[in-house]
Amino acid sequence: MISGPEALARLREGNQRFVARLREPAAASRPLELVPPESQQPFAIILGCSDSRVPAELVFEQGFGDLFVIRVAGNIVAPSQVGSVEFAAAKFGTRLAVVLGHTHCGAIAATVDQLLQPTPDVSPNMRYIVSCIRRSVEPLMSQPLARDRQALMAEAVRANIRLSADHLRHGSDVLEGLVRRDGLLIVGAEYHLETGVVDFFDGVPD
Repeated sequence: MISGPEALARLREGNQRFVARLREPAAASRPLELVPPESQQPFAIILGCSDSRVPAELVFEQGFGDLFVIRVAGNIVAPSQVGSVEFAAAKFGTRLAVVLGHTHCGAIAATVDQLLQPTPDVSPNMRYIVSCIRRSVEPLMSQPLARDRQALMAEAVRANIRLSADHLRHGSDVLEGLVRRDGLLIVGAEYHLETGVVDFFDGVPD
């Protein structure tokens, strides 16, 4: 593990490289074009996990202004996330919202661990995340797959994605109206850390 000063130095060096590339003729004007608020026109909203291995812009090979990204551990849906999706969909006319989970999710693993062996020394904030996820994981604990942790984790990740996507579809009058009137599409997807493949599997039109 590198120290704080080392991490800061790396960030500065990375930013210098980034700025240097922006000065190249092909890229120099792109960020400046997006400074006015009305210039932002993201074509998709991504509600994804905060996991450092799943940066949406890189996963989907998109750049400045292309994606409206909301990240939170376990890609849970709470009022602030719903409001963020509402804002982007209503303000920018974005018509696709993706709940993006991923394999080997630490927040899912923490929830499974709490269900199998509860521990009291969990902060209220962490407990809230677990409580959001457990609604999708708890029904799986009585199934045969619960005896196989790998199988349980795989199904729990997808169940949690489905729950979050369903919450967006049915937990907001604003989003329900946009789905009904304006064709807002809300889908669930899973990013596979092993392959880099994104599998769109929930709410995908035929």
